[in-house]
Amino acid sequence: MQTGKINVHTENIFPIIKKFLYSDHEIFLRELVSNAVDASQKLKTLGSTGEFAGELGELRVDVRIDAEKKTLTISDRGIGMTAEEIDKYINQIAFSGAEEFVEKYKDRPEANAIIGHFGLGFYSSFMVASKVEILSRSYKTDAVAARWECDGSPEFTLEEGVREERGTDIVLHIHEDSAEFLEPSRISNLLNKYCKFLPVAVYFEDKQINNTQPAWTRKPADLQAEDYEKFYEELYPFAEKPLFHIHLNVDYPFNLTGILYFPKMQRNFEVQKNKIQLYCNQVFVTDSVEGIVPEFLTLLHGVIDSPDIPLNVSRSYLQSDANVKKISSHITKKVADKLEELFKNNREDYQSKWNDVKLFIQYGMLSDEKFAEKAPKFNLFQDVKGVYHTAEEIQEKLRPLQTDKDGNLIVLYASNKEDQHGFIEAASERGYEVLLMDSALDAHMLNMLESKWEKTRFVRVDADTPDKLIVKDEPVVSKLSEEEQDKLRKIVEEQGKSGFSVQLEPMSETDLPVLITRPEFMRRMKDMSALGGPNAFMRDMPESLNLVVNTNHPLAGRILTEGNPEEQARLIQQATDLALLSQNLLKGEELTRFIRRSAGQLI
Repeated sequence: MQTGKINVHTENIFPIIKKFLYSDHEIFLRELVSNAVDASQKLKTLGSTGEFAGELGELRVDVRIDAEKKTLTISDRGIGMTAEEIDKYINQIAFSGAEEFVEKYKDRPEANAIIGHFGLGFYSSFMVASKVEILSRSYKTDAVAARWECDGSPEFTLEEGVREERGTDIVLHIHEDSAEFLEPSRISNLLNKYCKFLPVAVYFEDKQINNTQPAWTRKPADLQAEDYEKFYEELYPFAEKPLFHIHLNVDYPFNLTGILYFPKMQRNFEVQKNKIQLYCNQVFVTDSVEGIVPEFLTLLHGVIDSPDIPLNVSRSYLQSDANVKKISSHITKKVADKLEELFKNNREDYQSKWNDVKLFIQYGMLSDEKFAEKAPKFNLFQDVKGVYHTAEEIQEKLRPLQTDKDGNLIVLYASNKEDQHGFIEAASERGYEVLLMDSALDAHMLNMLESKWEKTRFVRVDADTPDKLIVKDEPVVSKLSEEEQDKLRKIVEEQGKSGFSVQLEPMSETDLPVLITRPEFMRRMKDMSALGGPNAFMRDMPESLNLVVNTNHPLAGRILTEGNPEEQARLIQQATDLALLSQNLLKGEELTRFIRRSAGQLI
């Protein structure tokens, strides 16, 4: 029997492992099962190269709980180890300069990388175990089984053991503080989380818990649409079917596989996020990918797998890793290329899905410059009639009629077809096209588009009177003299409701006598504040409204000639309430009074 000290010159490596290397103790199971899978795959490789001539048999990993002995065992039938190999790979921890490394990085996030660099995954077992045993027999001919034991101090014993078959057992004597890891449900959940797609069969309680050939590891040519749908159900059992998918398969300049799905977008972004699972060689790394992939891609679902993603590291380390950044940039390009392909190949089908992908595309355009550069090829604008246009198409269509006297293209839009119906009608009567921009991000999109489209302004259809939305060289002339207009303004301000900025405008006689308009700048800033950010304080500010009186409508003349102040007030109030009602702004007690007053006029 050999006894000795593990070859680490620090006083004790284990407290360092516990304190600095992992934020979550549960990760130990991933490490040990992954090691067992690696041992199995190495044996398979040796068999394929002729270095191992024996029978492979069933290569599998078994996880077992012994409640009486309070042990958790991970067993494999892989390559195994001799006593000499245990001494080399376990006792010496296979790292040179470890003490210097630990001292240098122990107070920094990079300390997590120590495991990936020096193969310390096995030692994560001491986070939950008071004692660990290794019983291993090498695949080599005439190999003798070896048994290693350590109680979490640098002291160990290494002696001959008894194991009939090749492979390794890792036996964890679970510490009383970690008794949760003796509960079958806890282990089952962890295996399902971390080992669900490992390439070697993993068994727990006599049931295989993993799919060894998930869809992303297979060639796209070998998969049908139902295979992708089935895999999506495996990832998200109760989710609604996705719209479409992207199969990633890259071998240069880095290795990357995966499948990303486009779910139907919801207005609550947080519901969508953190559904992408990050893997390294089919070993689960994290599903918290913010900061690792571009922000807008976190709205997608699916799997990304790359051996170039460091496995045993913290999320902060992943965020700064050069390979991860390259992968992130490539995925952005692939997503943009896929959307362009879908649009070109079947525009009608793409348009039918537009409302479900619109938020994702807008989020990408607003948050990622490279995506924004590609997006005009597949970003669409829907008008209030339900017709879709690209940016190039809509600009070309609008320019002849919706260019103002200064040469600016004026793009009219509505945020609510029902509430703004009257304004849409008035604009349509003048031949203007009106876009429908009703998403949570449209207010932010307007500013971005105005900065990118030359000499273009977006104006909501209720921002001004119909003839002033697009100012031409031929202004409408008022039938009232300046003196009459001053008199009318004074009557409306005195007899009408407070809280409005009163404006007088000459419009068509067929237009409404009074309109409520919302100034574009202040209203847009208020809309943008709905999602928070630096302008969030504007969210609760009262809305700025203009009361615009049509000086060419017969009602204007009637108010001026009416000698009874009470009748003037009634006419102004009725016209104002009608304007408010048309914008869904007349509510509560005021709406009740309006209905009763209107009903009384029927008698």
